[in-house]
Amino acid sequence: MKVLVTGASGFIGNQVVNNLLSQKHQVIATSRDENKVRQKTWYNKVKYIPFDISNFDSNLNLYEYFNRPDVLIHLAWDGLPNFLDIVHIEKNLFTHYQFLKNYIQNGGKHITAIGTCLEYGKNEGCLSEDKVPEPDCAYAIAKDSLRRFIEELQKNQFFIFHWIRLFYMYGEGQYSKALLSQLDTAVQKGDSVFNMSGGEQLRDYLSIDKVAQNIVAIALQKKIVGIINCCSGQPISVRRLVEDYISKNNYSIKLNFGFYPYPNYEPLAFWGNNQKLNNIINE
Repeated sequence: MKVLVTGASGFIGNQVVNNLLSQKHQVIATSRDENKVRQKTWYNKVKYIPFDISNFDSNLNLYEYFNRPDVLIHLAWDGLPNFLDIVHIEKNLFTHYQFLKNYIQNGGKHITAIGTCLEYGKNEGCLSEDKVPEPDCAYAIAKDSLRRFIEELQKNQFFIFHWIRLFYMYGEGQYSKALLSQLDTAVQKGDSVFNMSGGEQLRDYLSIDKVAQNIVAIALQKKIVGIINCCSGQPISVRRLVEDYISKNNYSIKLNFGFYPYPNYEPLAFWGNNQKLNNIINE
């Protein structure tokens, strides 16, 4: 298949491109900064087309511009990891809608876009895709609205649409402010103590290579569509996650629990139902 990947230089995009190439697919990769992409091991194995989604000519035929891909995996998004920034609503929502609308109306028939578990809002427990979304932060509101906008386009035009709600992830290349990235930095600096929250939150984590594998599996099939959780289905406390990571890496650093308050835009305990994902993987 010929697959277009936006946000290809990012934490997730890098792994998605690698996964697609390992399966011998033809990859068209795009991002804003070609200099950043030149450092990727896959740069010479893909067709790279630089593109700035936040600023493009609306008269451009994006489906033709990207060489008529069979599948679009849309990972690009600005403003992370600040989930509370109003820019997600005031700018990102509309620029990404215009990008996807242009691509679809000019011939794109197979779309996979990325959502977030934060669309479920303050709901606790095991969350399945049929749960009514109640987004409670700017990022989640923008993402959920984008999904609704694209679903409106489906009323007048046929295309396959997957909306992948990502839960939590970890691994090489993650942004520096992520929990485990900050822990690595503290150890490298020689800190004796690592400050964190109480650590009793229950979350759903997957390694980035597994996340990429799941995204590709979802994107390349047509049978199961709509909202799909990308998650393990197994809750783990943040405290346990960090302690296991320290043990695995033989770190000697003391954890100072309760230093930071819990985020006010997340419930204390939630994880994903992964039945739809498992049905895709086991097909």
